[in-house]
Amino acid sequence: MEFIIAKEILSKIQYDNSHWFSADYNMNLYRGCCHGCIYCDSRSNCYNIIDFDRVRIKKDCIHILEKQLKSKRHSGVIQIGAMSDTYNPFEKKYEITRNALKLIDKYGFGVAIATKSDLILRDIDILKKINQHSPVIIKFTITCVDDNLSKILEPNVCISSKRFEAIKKLREAEIYTGVLMMPILPFINDTIDNIDKIINQAYDSNANFIYPMFGVTLRSNQRFYYYENLKHKFPQLLSKYQNLYKDKYVCNSPNAKSLANYFEAKCSKLGISYKMSDIISQYKGKFQSEQISFDL
Repeated sequence: MEFIIAKEILSKIQYDNSHWFSADYNMNLYRGCCHGCIYCDSRSNCYNIIDFDRVRIKKDCIHILEKQLKSKRHSGVIQIGAMSDTYNPFEKKYEITRNALKLIDKYGFGVAIATKSDLILRDIDILKKINQHSPVIIKFTITCVDDNLSKILEPNVCISSKRFEAIKKLREAEIYTGVLMMPILPFINDTIDNIDKIINQAYDSNANFIYPMFGVTLRSNQRFYYYENLKHKFPQLLSKYQNLYKDKYVCNSPNAKSLANYFEAKCSKLGISYKMSDIISQYKGKFQSEQISFDL
């Protein structure tokens, strides 16, 4: 394992966080990711992560994190996993994320974790402690129900069925948990059947929410990597993508409108949240009302 120098672990989110789960801080303990997902936006040149598939740990990250948490005048929700999955295979040995969660609990912060790994179940005990004083939201990226297809799209991570099982266990622990249904790849998994099955599995797992994107983003190095994978895994689609999307960043499915209409109608029928404003109010609401009562 390679260790890289880092001056900070926690960074204040500067953009309008109401559009993306209303987190207050970003935290990346690892640099790079070995999941091998063919569509990963973090490969884009704008992030300047050289040799993205090689996972590295930020040296002294736990010590640096504690120093930063101590210095914060206000707590908030810490977003984990935005650039690379914090539950990579090395986490099982090094427990960097687990130790960070212990500090997050100690200093009274909340967490918003995005992952594709059921290794997160190891840390249910700490997540439950955090959830007693601060908001917790877990977001599982799930792009398809077909485990065979998920192994093609996301080759080095647990299959979709394992992720649904993890959602169910987190919900049994009363952790607010749901699905990031993205990306929905044009001509690959952009079907009513796939969307329907994801919703059904999420419902059966007692997921609180599903947040969708009916397309994929493509830019710079990420586009090259994605097209190379299309060439080998879906060769009939390469020219179709090139002709339809050219140099577009947001590449929506041609079926996006009909998929969205079906998705919203079915989620509404089953009582699954899908609007960002609803998701934020649900996972944060209890703590905001408690804070208001305390202030009064």
